[in-house]
Amino acid sequence: MSVTIGLLLALSFLVSLLALAFLIWAVTSRQLQLHQGQAYTVFTPGEAGTPDDATMSGEDTQSVGPHHYDTEREGIDAVSRRPVMILIGSGIAWLVIGSIFGLMASLKLHWPDWLTDVAPLTFGRVRTLHLNLVIYGWLSMTGIGVALWIAPRIFHTALRHPRLPVIGAVLWNVAVACGALAIASGWTDGEEWLEIPWQIDGLLALAGAFFVWPLLHTALRRNVDHIYVTGWYYLGALCWFPVLFFIANLPGIHSGVQEATVNWWFAHNVLGLWLTPLGVGAAYYFIPKIIGKPIYSYSLSLLGFWALALFYSQVGIHHLIGGPVPTWVVTLSIVHSVMMFVPVIAVAINQHVTVARNLWAFKASVPLRFISLGAVMYTLASFQGSIEALRTVNTVTHFTQYTVGHAHLGAYGFVSFILFGAVYHMGPRLTGRQWPAPALIKVHFWLVVVGFAIYFFALTIGGVLQGLAMLDATRPFADSVTVLAPYLEARSVGGALMTLGHLIFAGHFVALLAQGRAPQAGTAPTDTVPATAA
Repeated sequence: MSVTIGLLLALSFLVSLLALAFLIWAVTSRQLQLHQGQAYTVFTPGEAGTPDDATMSGEDTQSVGPHHYDTEREGIDAVSRRPVMILIGSGIAWLVIGSIFGLMASLKLHWPDWLTDVAPLTFGRVRTLHLNLVIYGWLSMTGIGVALWIAPRIFHTALRHPRLPVIGAVLWNVAVACGALAIASGWTDGEEWLEIPWQIDGLLALAGAFFVWPLLHTALRRNVDHIYVTGWYYLGALCWFPVLFFIANLPGIHSGVQEATVNWWFAHNVLGLWLTPLGVGAAYYFIPKIIGKPIYSYSLSLLGFWALALFYSQVGIHHLIGGPVPTWVVTLSIVHSVMMFVPVIAVAINQHVTVARNLWAFKASVPLRFISLGAVMYTLASFQGSIEALRTVNTVTHFTQYTVGHAHLGAYGFVSFILFGAVYHMGPRLTGRQWPAPALIKVHFWLVVVGFAIYFFALTIGGVLQGLAMLDATRPFADSVTVLAPYLEARSVGGALMTLGHLIFAGHFVALLAQGRAPQAGTAPTDTVPATAA
């Protein structure tokens, strides 16, 4: 086991050295210019001060000013439109399918005899299907689609090799579908977040290469000297995730406790070094864009990114507190978890203060509500995770539904909410038409907000009661099950509301596509590479 732990620490050290090398390069090339002027990179000349949200209409539009429709960027957007639409459309489809499996898994916790005679629909399989479809289908595909749309804008040049992401999207969909069929048939690698068989994971890795190269080439060919903070988050994610995915899926290398160590090293880093950069990076772009004002402190935004790069890599091992692993490894993870307060506070100050100073935009723009609320969820999930890593708290919450609620606060409340808002903001720009039923956006918002609130608080309260019951030696283990029953029922109610919101979201997106695309002035052919945009 010492070899495996040593290998992980060495690799994490190399990743930190890579981050340090990037930091040195960024300093020497003046990428870390600590003045607020760099925050205006997201705006075209004269755009700052103008709200930018196509969903604002009627009184909202009159109160906040005219909509700025990105006519300067149409040449850039036209190049990346096709792969972005395919990725977002695929992600939404997997969201609906994954949500149905998630609701089934929730119902089975208090209807244990439901569908037990159908092997693919037993709890162990539908819960695993839900996890993998929303992580690799919805979150990853939609997050990559948003990145492919934002990156060319902040790099002021069109996406390079736009056909490659289309190929990557096809391969990724095939891999996710094959992985789902394998899981449903009982063929898995048996590790949480790594259930898809490694033979199929190879196809996911190949598909990922078709996304990484166009984005990296676009960054290399950018028409700006300075890289906006969103670009740093995206470039970091592209460097970190392939390393994590490759090491964790090496067959026949890890077993037993070693396998558990690798499992949680990977699982937590997927959230922190893959999904978090996709979510935080998107928020740093959309919040100032929609409001029409730059973020509160640009220097803090860069501090947040580099602190994430330096502190996050060892966080996941706190899930093994009490397990047969060296105490110093767990202690190192706890220290890293506490140090995560640094990047989280930096992001919180920037994004929350920017929105708080412009509450008129929060009221007028539903996409901004999704995104800003997602940013709040990031702060809460990160603080909760750091506190949960402490041994005194972990003793109560470990092996309980509390951890499930925490995971959903990060992956759903944070990342999914930001992606919902991003899709609503991007939709009219991708199609050239307004959303056909704007009222449905508000319906979706309230369904998922109320549903998730019920879901999260039920699991948090029920999880604490469950943990206390298990720690009480005077109570039978059955008490920890019965005390949880009403909270599991509440979880299903919340999950049903969230699933309904997802169905409305998907149906609304299909209706938007059914309208066709309206011709836009300034649209460039797909082989055109505009010189500038933002």
